[in-house]
Amino acid sequence: QVQLVESGGGLVQTGGSLRLSCAASRSIFNFNVMGWYRQAPGKQRELVASITSAGRINYADSVKGRFTISRDNVKNMVYMQMNSLKPEDTAVYYCNTASTGRDYWGQGTQVTVSS
Repeated sequence: QVQLVESGGGLVQTGGSLRLSCAASRSIFNFNVMGWYRQAPGKQRELVASITSAGRINYADSVKGRFTISRDNVKNMVYMQMNSLKPEDTAVYYCNTASTGRDYWGQGTQVTVSS
């Protein structure tokens, strides 16, 4: 079992940057995949980016070249640097991992991009 706590969201203008952080309550070394999802009002939750313990990274097409995911297995942290933000990036962003068939989610952090 693991608790995930996101931080770093906020209000930013178009073209601005934010860095999201996800703090895990225990070692993430054995959690193969750590990911960031987002959910905008009226839309389904979608995968934004994921990173495996081996460092394999996957991005949604909509954020490629703008967002960068990273993980620190020593500090039990996952980060996402978001640059060139657009209004369509506005959403609640969630940190996620899974183990033994169970999904773990944080409480989410709001990102709002004004035009």
